Amino acid sequence: MSIAHAIRYHQFGKPLDVLRHEELELGAPGPGEVQVRMLAASVNPSDFGMIAGTYGRLAELPAVPGREGVGEIVSTGEGVDQSWQGRRVRFPDVGSWQTLANSPAKDIWFVPEDVPLDLAAMSFVNPPTAWRLLRDAYLQRGDWVIQNAGNSAVGMFVIQMARHLGLKTISIVRREEVIPQLKAIGADHVFLDNDDYVKEIDAITEGKRPQLALNMVGGESAIRLIKSLGNGGRMVTFGGASFEPIRFPTRFFIFNDIVLKGFWMDRWFRSNSRERVNIMMSKIYALMRDGTIKAPVEARYPLSQFREAIERSNQPRCGKVLLVPDAQ
Repeated sequence: MSIAHAIRYHQFGKPLDVLRHEELELGAPGPGEVQVRMLAASVNPSDFGMIAGTYGRLAELPAVPGREGVGEIVSTGEGVDQSWQGRRVRFPDVGSWQTLANSPAKDIWFVPEDVPLDLAAMSFVNPPTAWRLLRDAYLQRGDWVIQNAGNSAVGMFVIQMARHLGLKTISIVRREEVIPQLKAIGADHVFLDNDDYVKEIDAITEGKRPQLALNMVGGESAIRLIKSLGNGGRMVTFGGASFEPIRFPTRFFIFNDIVLKGFWMDRWFRSNSRERVNIMMSKIYALMRDGTIKAPVEARYPLSQFREAIERSNQPRCGKVLLVPDAQ
């Protein structure tokens, strides 16, 4: 019997109100199972939605939060290849904010050992989202993409992946101090989120306005993206950081033939084959391995300091917050 340290919630609510640091007894892996030790786990906005009970897919209570993380197999059950021990894997889908968990071997996703650990820990939510948003738009090299929340984790991956794909980016942000950082990773243009940039779109793009807008803010910010699109363009919404609804600017729908749609990475994973997921992840890992895409880490906190990690995650930043095991 092993002792796992876990962050758990027994009811939905605000994270700092409902989360508790608990010890759980964990048995040895059964037949066809493996036991995984957490190496690092990310803190994502969608984690807070799950804890609050507002996300599209909720865990059965009591639950451990954490939608992504990386671990290593420390033991195997009957019928599982013992050579798997020590291999790096995605932390099982039982919540990554815990030190140990058992999982059916058939559900394991291996992670290449030569991918930097920090990137591996954040490789399952934001990079796939950015990749699908760009690839499924079927844009041509030289086309423009415009996005708000350009300094978010997805936003920074969009900038780097777009550059790799030969696309040009216009990134909208709310803080002037993040502009140099985005330009340093390859952003073509970065503007503050106000009405001024909309007037410059034609000059920037030489009349070839973006056909793809990526929205994770909502409200007036989303309307400005719509006004920046070319005829027949589409805006894809995959977040709502402002908690403000998206109003429908009727004239742009009618006269510019604008399309609005949503995207949820969880749905894509569930509706595609394991083979297709592996093909996508292999490409993403290759981009991480050769340095094409990178991601800053704002801070790392021991699991027992999860409250500090949450507070830091909710502050203005330009990097991911990670949880790691406490020192033994």
